[in-house]
Amino acid sequence: MLIPKVALWVSEGILCQGAQHLSVAASVPLNKLYYFDRAMSSAVQSHANLNAASGAEASNLSEELTSKLKDPSLLHAAGLIDGKWLGAWNSATYEVKNPATGKVLAKMPLMRADETRAAVAAASAMFPQWKALTAKERAAYLRRWHDLILQHSDDIATIMTLECGKPLGEAKAEIVGGAASVEWFAEEGRRITGDVLETVGRDRRMLVIKQPVGVVAAITPWNFPMSMITRKIAPALAAGCTVVLKPAELTPLTAVALAELADRAGIPDGVINMVMGDAPSIGTEMVANEVVRKIGFTGSTAVGKLLMQGAASTVKRVSLELGGNAPLIVFGDADLELAAKGAVMSALRNAGQTCICANRVFVHSSIYDKFSEMVTDRVNKLKIGDGLEAGVTMGPLISKPGLDKVIAHVADAVSKGAQIMSGGKTPGLAAPYDAGTFFEPTVLKGASIDMRCFSEETFGPLLPLFKFDTDDEVVMMANKTEYGLAAYFYTKDLARAWRIAEELEYGMIGLNEVAMTSEVAPFGGVKQSGLGREQSKYGLAEFLDIKYICMGLGS
Repeated sequence: MLIPKVALWVSEGILCQGAQHLSVAASVPLNKLYYFDRAMSSAVQSHANLNAASGAEASNLSEELTSKLKDPSLLHAAGLIDGKWLGAWNSATYEVKNPATGKVLAKMPLMRADETRAAVAAASAMFPQWKALTAKERAAYLRRWHDLILQHSDDIATIMTLECGKPLGEAKAEIVGGAASVEWFAEEGRRITGDVLETVGRDRRMLVIKQPVGVVAAITPWNFPMSMITRKIAPALAAGCTVVLKPAELTPLTAVALAELADRAGIPDGVINMVMGDAPSIGTEMVANEVVRKIGFTGSTAVGKLLMQGAASTVKRVSLELGGNAPLIVFGDADLELAAKGAVMSALRNAGQTCICANRVFVHSSIYDKFSEMVTDRVNKLKIGDGLEAGVTMGPLISKPGLDKVIAHVADAVSKGAQIMSGGKTPGLAAPYDAGTFFEPTVLKGASIDMRCFSEETFGPLLPLFKFDTDDEVVMMANKTEYGLAAYFYTKDLARAWRIAEELEYGMIGLNEVAMTSEVAPFGGVKQSGLGREQSKYGLAEFLDIKYICMGLGS
């Protein structure tokens, strides 16, 4: 029997001492929740009532956004705390814009530490009940969520394209992959197993069990606003954890739609909570709050280091998927058609705004000129524009700072001798897209290691081609970075394939393939690209504590 949704219930007899020190009495039945002190409870309820009375949610969602959806009720201009859609407690908002036009899509709540503290309290209060379910019961919720995501995939893809700019086809592919994570962990959660160890004496037995770590704070980026959420939330829920999600400020709308569908799937109030807005104050509360026992973060290395440092004060678990500077190597014996296709696909997916995109393309000198022409021909066939338009294969950069960085990298490379083979400028689109942050997909020939595009992650539609002569030389250049997330190479030589795969200092290797991510495979890096793994059975382990039990038999 699946448990019903649980409403907020506060007793005078059990008074919590604030969100930092929550407790649930052992005698409390599972259908009752005792959490929040009186002030916090009334604050959540009063803000919920205020939102309902003012109709602020609907007025803060633009016609451009809601008119394109089959089901506009997927969206709320609000965060989610204990099953209630809430604005910021001081009514502050910020604007979410369409990067293709610069137009405002929504005004979302600018939440801060107080709302985050309430969300953590709600997640903590629900944790005992959620973890008490069987894995099969939790899996049923996840399967229903998965089914609803796929049923509403057209609307979610439209929302995603509007707020982050990627072409509709890429958005739909992300939804399929993100939903697959939910399905995978619904199944994998039922395979959590412990051990009975061989005893050291006849008077005892030795057991190992696995238990959920507790409340999880998930912080997700704007470039994959759907799949980065499901690959964090799904394993957390499958393991028995509850979650507080902070989606990226630039792309909160996809997250809202996912949370709404989780509610429709019957996932109980307080299991998934969501805050958005003031990233520094939300992040500070997440790392300082003793109730949060795990941080899952995808984003920049600089922010990841701050979170890791903050988490040390309460010795939280951290999973960090950080920056990348992926090399793609084309050896002289490679299948050039396959390699050219892979290089363009990897480097320019989502306008180059992926953590695992090919940032530096190394080509053997014997095929360098030919490969340069093949890549340029492919890039010239790409179509730039609004991701909702048919035939568009590349959308805008997410923001003006992102655009400025690409422009700076191209200018730096040209000043140091690189030749522009294709692109290299803003496309000059007509209104309203002249206000968008577009940049042409750009191929640079004659790239060298003194250029910024060698040492820095561009995170834009730039494909610089570097020349090499020997295997040792290219491995040294590929590894000459603080990052170690993903690397790719193309060769037909079996011995070289083994050797190069082992020598490249990266957490993921694509051999004659760039589309290597999957819910069944571990995702993560080494060096300053992060800690831990997402997806696969290894990703589920990140949300489980190992407990050893020594059982004395008294004889």
